[in-house]
Amino acid sequence: MKGPIAGVLWMVVTGLLFVGVTAVVKHLGNRIPAAEAAFLRYALGTVFLLPMIGAVRAARLDRRALTLFGVRGVVHTGGVILWFFAMTQIPLAEVTAMNYLTPIYITLGAALFLGEKLALRRLLAVAAGLVGALIILRPGVRAIDPGHVAMLFNGVLFAASYLIAKIMADRVAPTVVVAMLSITVTVGLAPFAAMVWVTPTMIELAWLFLVAILATSGHFTMTLAFRAAPVALTQPVTFLQLVWATTLGWFAFGEPVDGWVIFGGCLILASVSFIAWREAVLKRRANRLAVDHP
Repeated sequence: MKGPIAGVLWMVVTGLLFVGVTAVVKHLGNRIPAAEAAFLRYALGTVFLLPMIGAVRAARLDRRALTLFGVRGVVHTGGVILWFFAMTQIPLAEVTAMNYLTPIYITLGAALFLGEKLALRRLLAVAAGLVGALIILRPGVRAIDPGHVAMLFNGVLFAASYLIAKIMADRVAPTVVVAMLSITVTVGLAPFAAMVWVTPTMIELAWLFLVAILATSGHFTMTLAFRAAPVALTQPVTFLQLVWATTLGWFAFGEPVDGWVIFGGCLILASVSFIAWREAVLKRRANRLAVDHP
């Protein structure tokens, strides 16, 4: 199933699944430490790796590839711990809104480390996204919670992870990239989980297994959305995640609706959508030039 409508529908499903992830983690609370909750989410999710083992073995990864996957595992491990911690500290809407910062960091990182050009319009879009973050945080107007700081660094670490994934996606199959991330993050989280271990109940394990299912399904449907339609079309649909997270936070957890958070999140999302649209335009232009000048 391909086409604009299919892409939008798959992205809507993706948004619902990811909001479900945040809701379940929020419901679990902070009895289980963030590092342990993150480890259990990935450890329980290893069941989804079984079909990918053959692809990993067939890839015959060299030392450089293993090093890059190892570095990605380290930075992603840190990002996951920070995200689980933030979920216990700040409202769902604020976590969701600040999640939109990751593509902004990716754009900056691609320019700094991968040599991609950062034209004035994209630079202005990045600046608008950072202004959106300031609107959410409002330093000097309200206290900055440790959860906000965690989300700022989470975005940087996840951006580094995705940039490495972009490099490796040109060298190995997507299933290998996904499998290696799950393996390295599970291993990376294990010592942190051991240091703060609290024996989980069977109900807590069931909830964390549900997180693994929702997250894995979300990444799968997001891939289907990207295959069905351009990113420039599907990216704005992620705004619905902020709407759902705000509604769910208010209805299920009694979190007040903060208009500044919604406004800042919309500004960040608008900048991300513009960047995605510009990349799509430039890609189409490059393809036309390749056809005209073989």
